[in-house]
Amino acid sequence: MSKRILFKNARLIDPASRLDRPGDLLVEGEVIAGIGTLDSAMADQVIDCGGKVLMPGLVDMRVQIREPGEEHKENLTSAAHAAAAGGITSLAMLPNTQPVIDDQSLVEFIAREARKIGLVKIFPYAAATRGLQGKELTEMGLLTGVGAVGFSDGVKAIASAQVMRLALSYARTFDQLIVQHPEEPSLTNEAGMNESEWATRLGLPGIPAAAETIMVERDLRLLELTNSRLHFAHVSTAAAIEAIRKAKARGLKVTCDTAPPYFTLNETAVGDYRTFAKLSPPLRSEADRQAVLDGIADGTIDAIASDHSPHDQDSKRLPFAQAEAGAVGLETLLALTLAPVHQNKMKLMAVLAALTCKPASILGLKLGQLQEGWPADLALVDLDRPWRIEAAKFRSKSKNSPFDTLPVQGRALRTMVNGKTIFELDA
Repeated sequence: MSKRILFKNARLIDPASRLDRPGDLLVEGEVIAGIGTLDSAMADQVIDCGGKVLMPGLVDMRVQIREPGEEHKENLTSAAHAAAAGGITSLAMLPNTQPVIDDQSLVEFIAREARKIGLVKIFPYAAATRGLQGKELTEMGLLTGVGAVGFSDGVKAIASAQVMRLALSYARTFDQLIVQHPEEPSLTNEAGMNESEWATRLGLPGIPAAAETIMVERDLRLLELTNSRLHFAHVSTAAAIEAIRKAKARGLKVTCDTAPPYFTLNETAVGDYRTFAKLSPPLRSEADRQAVLDGIADGTIDAIASDHSPHDQDSKRLPFAQAEAGAVGLETLLALTLAPVHQNKMKLMAVLAALTCKPASILGLKLGQLQEGWPADLALVDLDRPWRIEAAKFRSKSKNSPFDTLPVQGRALRTMVNGKTIFELDA
């Protein structure tokens, strides 16, 4: 007999159906068995939510995990614990590991190990090109068959227009998704800072915003040729967002995501060569930051991902140009994304949709909704709970966050996957 758990006195929020009302939710075994006003007598365990938000668990569609190859920075277990603490119940993992996830055995390895760990659901992307070299396509059909949820060259752009066209065409055969890091490689440099007066003051060569726009506009033309599905990761510039907005209006099958740094910080966060604020793409101008907020608000930006990129001290405590780019983000994704809501710059439902049902839909996963018969992947959240980000206390192995010591509001109190509680705050 499956155990029945009843969440009582919750504020039920389901962005997919725009549900937002008081009520109860019943979990039976691994699935949601009932939603409404329910009798406690029907349950083996009753959890009083005290009016807190009960919502679908977050679906994070862009996460780097360093296993296999660099487990000292992050492994599947530490990433799963960090995600659970952030209210994340499912995540999609980039293929830029060592070795690269570009064959069936490695896709199967990730899926198998994630099941063994038994915490969050981990779905691997496979590499679009062998070894992430941008030359020869991987066996997309075979990789799809063993569970790849999309194809990407990770933190590298697919630079060749011909290879990108072939990738889009091949992916269409399997109704698969190509995920592009939109940055023209010939316009980038090791400095990893936005091209601006600020970069000039610091004496650093800059990466122009046009590097992102050029790649987005090129790939949108290729998308028109192939009629495939294309997703742009971590968009950060006003011009790129506008190009995507117009492409959507033309009916192209294009989606995109961003990450909290790009609507929370601007290029001035680099300060005096602060390497924890070195990201890829780099933090942009204040106008670009505002454009990202506008893109989320009007739905041009479909999803908000953590863009979790763990690096150890040896990779970050270097001169700015030599330091690795990226920041951890699993445990701060929810709170940072709620900040514009608390500032009355964003609607709660739009923000939560970008964290749950929208990324799930892009990845073709039956997740991210409160529906009877669907997996009981849930997050009990206090939207207003104040806390201070303390990187030293992260469950992630790496602590490279530009938000260390920042006061925030909103925290996951309990995270459940397939009817099993995998995280409880202060438990």
